[in-house]
Amino acid sequence: MFMFRAARWLILKFLGSKMLKPNTELELSDIVSSATAPFEVMGTGTKQRLGRKVSGLHQLSVQNFSKVLAYEPEELILDIGAGALLSDVEKLVDSKQQYLAFEPPDLSKLLGSKHSGTMGGVLACNLSGPRRIKAGAARDHVLGLNAVSGRGEIFKAGARVVKNVTGYDVPKLMAGSYGTLAAFTSVIFKVLPKPETEETILLKGLDDSAAVTQMSRAMQSSCEVSGAAHIPTVGTFLRLEGIAPSVAYRRDKLLQLLGGKTEVLDAENSAKQWRNIRDVIPLADDHNRSVWRLSVTPSLAPAIIAKIKSQIDLRYYFDWAGGSIWLDTPQGAAQIIRASIGEGHATLIRAADAFRDGDVFQPQPEALAALTQRVKKSFDPRGLFNPGRMVKGV
Repeated sequence: MFMFRAARWLILKFLGSKMLKPNTELELSDIVSSATAPFEVMGTGTKQRLGRKVSGLHQLSVQNFSKVLAYEPEELILDIGAGALLSDVEKLVDSKQQYLAFEPPDLSKLLGSKHSGTMGGVLACNLSGPRRIKAGAARDHVLGLNAVSGRGEIFKAGARVVKNVTGYDVPKLMAGSYGTLAAFTSVIFKVLPKPETEETILLKGLDDSAAVTQMSRAMQSSCEVSGAAHIPTVGTFLRLEGIAPSVAYRRDKLLQLLGGKTEVLDAENSAKQWRNIRDVIPLADDHNRSVWRLSVTPSLAPAIIAKIKSQIDLRYYFDWAGGSIWLDTPQGAAQIIRASIGEGHATLIRAADAFRDGDVFQPQPEALAALTQRVKKSFDPRGLFNPGRMVKGV
């Protein structure tokens, strides 16, 4: 069997196939088992510019794993091939008045890609949008997956049930691993009923500090705000979702609580505004500049921005009530940004290739770095999958 696999791999190399697209888990396992060089693991390649630069490798794509394996609207379960397009999945669940509550973003304009990518990519990068502040990230909604490890072993983790406490929570470990641990073939997500309607309160004329104060008051209230963002010169946005009478009641209560100059966006304009915030549209236009995402203590966000702004020119906006800051900066500003955030985390989302050889992710403490290496060796002992994508040498 091994000779067959090795021969198959040599044939693929001889044919000069730069991108390998297996059709079955067994084919994928064969390719990995007989590999003599590492791969760039991907779906359709829309997120190649996320993480550290990986180049010059054969590309291993799971885009042919795109079938709907099981969609059970009554059970709120979706089992889908890792190569399925996010846009197709959103249409599918929308037809049943359901949605992916963690609001995965479409970063195509920000990254210059053709579309929003695949479901495997959503999990691999642990993507989420403004609703994360209430609903959590992709890792909080994944129930299971099928994959092939760097050993060439086909494995399954989790199941099509919401309550599953058997063994280690491997799907959550895979979330945010950027294809460095395994190649996913299918993923199981929890879906939820869509809110009947939504409205957004727009507060005008607030500076950064006042905006964070008002967002904090809204989030701590009983009004169940599902999105809180502040875009300088535009305004501060607070989203309410649910059945119409509930939204109206909470809107009026929130307006009374916050006061000031306000405007209310109806469902259509609210949805449009939050798509723009989710997809980082305010900072997507200039590809000659870098884009960063900072995770910080919300109350510290205004001071952090003031410190960075005193050293470089930038554009920015706050999401997650100030807990997430999106920055547009000149290339090569890593040292200034990381020196300004204290105990926060700074992730480089978009940059020229020359600036993606350094620490794209927040540098890890020594103990965490050692744990990262042990996990990598457990799943991918030969270092075949996306070497160096997250950490140099890992």
